[in-house]
Amino acid sequence: MTTEERIESNVRYYCREFPARFVRAKGSRLYTEDKEYLDFFSGAGALNYGHNNDFIKQKIIEYIENDGIVQSLDMDTVVTGSFLRSFSEIIFQPRGLDYKIMFCGPTGTNAVEAALKLARKVTGRTGVVAFYGSFHGMTAGSMSVSYSRHKQLFGANFDVTFAPYPLCRNDEFGSIGFLKKMFSDDKSGKELPAAVILETVQAEGGVIVSGREWLRDLASLCKEYGVLLIVDDVQVGCGRTGNFFSFERAEIVPDIVVLAKSVGGYGLPLSILLVKPEADVWKPGEHNGTFRANQLSLVAATTALEYYKTDALMKKVRDDGAFIEQFFYERIATIDERISRRGIGLIHGFDFSAIGDDVARRVREECFLRGLVIETAGKGASVLKLLPSLVIEREELERGLAIICEGIKKTICG
Repeated sequence: MTTEERIESNVRYYCREFPARFVRAKGSRLYTEDKEYLDFFSGAGALNYGHNNDFIKQKIIEYIENDGIVQSLDMDTVVTGSFLRSFSEIIFQPRGLDYKIMFCGPTGTNAVEAALKLARKVTGRTGVVAFYGSFHGMTAGSMSVSYSRHKQLFGANFDVTFAPYPLCRNDEFGSIGFLKKMFSDDKSGKELPAAVILETVQAEGGVIVSGREWLRDLASLCKEYGVLLIVDDVQVGCGRTGNFFSFERAEIVPDIVVLAKSVGGYGLPLSILLVKPEADVWKPGEHNGTFRANQLSLVAATTALEYYKTDALMKKVRDDGAFIEQFFYERIATIDERISRRGIGLIHGFDFSAIGDDVARRVREECFLRGLVIETAGKGASVLKLLPSLVIEREELERGLAIICEGIKKTICG
């Protein structure tokens, strides 16, 4: 047992999944002292622009060398103002969006907590609707709206109703009808909730992509009954689906949007809420925190927004997504017809649940042996989740897919 293993808590996780000691990283590659790995994990979605992105890194270095403020609480700074103006000009204005920006603690789960608190304050109600397969974080409130038995064990005792999430873009379980009945029937046993919270693409849930029509119906239902719609875009926002926001494809405007992970630009900690002006009912300091509006993160975040001044990056993401789909049907589905695929943009899932338990995990291990870092997701960890950086080179993307192909053949065919 190493000193680190002896001293560090048992809670450590990813070092067990990927047993290697990494020393540096660049672009879509991770390095140990003697081996190179392709990265299809991207820091769980926190590295949309790759490791040590030169464009962003230079701005961070310049800021540090000029003795820029690093810790400012939420005092007024040039950096904060620059980020707010850039976000408004590059993201809000072209989309016709009118939101207030709230800086939360630096993690996605803190922003989810803030969203839940705010929804209750706005409406005066306490209940929340969440969905089967959801994941919103690891603190008490966010765990309470995450659909997992062990997370529910630790979550706060909030009034949460879980509804079926549409599979394969179809609402085969009739979740909209279920919610309409719940909202309208005074004998449903449930008070009208404060909010509905969802991911438009369930990443940890197995890369389940909800359909445009379903999202529109849900948004309309929430508006009809005065229930706030919260979209958790922590993992699938910031360009991951081929638009900056994952909900753009449905042409809806949520009441509250949660952003974290890659909004920090460089893998640095940052989370924000986007809140419709009429819902911004906070009193000063009502959701506070020492590390809100982290200044280094905001330097990186402002620089990363330059990628969205044109549609070039988003076109690349959509093209790469189409390439993954084509590769799957030409090279992977032919190995075993029971393997299925779901995804959009640069988040895809290869589902092995029809073949048997533990197959995806074994494929992941084979991929790691061949130099690819990739994670599993979904019920029983039966889905191989592809989450490469948005700036990955096509050659790297194809090589990673080829490694997956080899790993599948080794696992299934021997």
